[in-house]
Amino acid sequence: MNFNFELIKRDENSGARLGRIRTAHGVVDTPAFMPVGTQGTVKALTPDMVRELGAQIILSNTYHLFLRPGHGVVAASGGLHKFMNWPGPILTDSGGYQVFSLGALRKISEEGVLFQSHIDGARHFLTPELAVDIQLALGADIMMCLDECTPYPATFREAELSLERTVRWARRCDRRRGESAPLFGIVQGGMHMELRRRSLEALLEIPFEGLALGGLSVGEPKEEMMAVVGETTPQLPEERPRYIMGVGTPEDIVACVACGADMFDCVMPTRNARHGLLFTSAGKLVIKHARHREDQAPIDELCDCYTCRNYSRAYLRHLFVSGEILGMILNTIHNLRHYLRLMERIREAIAAGRFPEGI
Repeated sequence: MNFNFELIKRDENSGARLGRIRTAHGVVDTPAFMPVGTQGTVKALTPDMVRELGAQIILSNTYHLFLRPGHGVVAASGGLHKFMNWPGPILTDSGGYQVFSLGALRKISEEGVLFQSHIDGARHFLTPELAVDIQLALGADIMMCLDECTPYPATFREAELSLERTVRWARRCDRRRGESAPLFGIVQGGMHMELRRRSLEALLEIPFEGLALGGLSVGEPKEEMMAVVGETTPQLPEERPRYIMGVGTPEDIVACVACGADMFDCVMPTRNARHGLLFTSAGKLVIKHARHREDQAPIDELCDCYTCRNYSRAYLRHLFVSGEILGMILNTIHNLRHYLRLMERIREAIAAGRFPEGI
């Protein structure tokens, strides 16, 4: 198995960590942000653009690639790396969250999840074993267990039953993968700290290469989310990567790094870019606002991205209100660079012993 995690440095004043993950397709410096390439593409960008922005690893989704084009098609094309022309590491989500979000279109049982495709209504049955088979066919560098994403709010008993099923499914995923690919387990338990601890204790009995916190950013207040992260993350094994799934804003990421988290993913930078909401060092900026009509300043004077070096807010507003595709591309370049540069600054600050003030 081609996977290794090296813990390089611990911050003296917080739980922040500097690390390095080695995979079959390259190295990932942590803390790391993974741009989301759900369907084998980071929307609006070529793989070369994503790489040039500083991304070392991307995330793709089992559920979506299973439905379209089908993992068999990807495997016959030489795997996802070749299919999408991305040379670096790829983490594949199991599809648990996507199935959870289908609501009435899915039915969960002990064996797996029966669901209707959001594309054509066709019925499919996703089991923990099939989730692993799909990810093996895709050729992922890091696979995720199929989990039952606990909704918010959930009673103690509801969350307890959910996490117990997630643990049973995790054991099935581990048996299925054999020794062929790195696999991360997912800690569930809702907003109940006791259940989070029980979930972690059970997962520690399985030889996962890393562990993730799931069931966050599903509608809970920010304070509850950070309480779970702050309580649970330091309990995750120090010698393995710690992944907070689906989080979040730049401020969330800094706070989670301070708790000891190593890996993040979120659709916020790319999705918001397509809708004209841009992240800057001074806060969020809505490019369609009329005050930017004649504004010759870049999105962010402190940003080194291609967009900020070459285009004004006035031009970007013009592209957005005109519905031009170039606007989505330039906005996405900026937002992703904002996130990836944040991760660079976080790593630099930890290395220099000045986290978080020196970000």
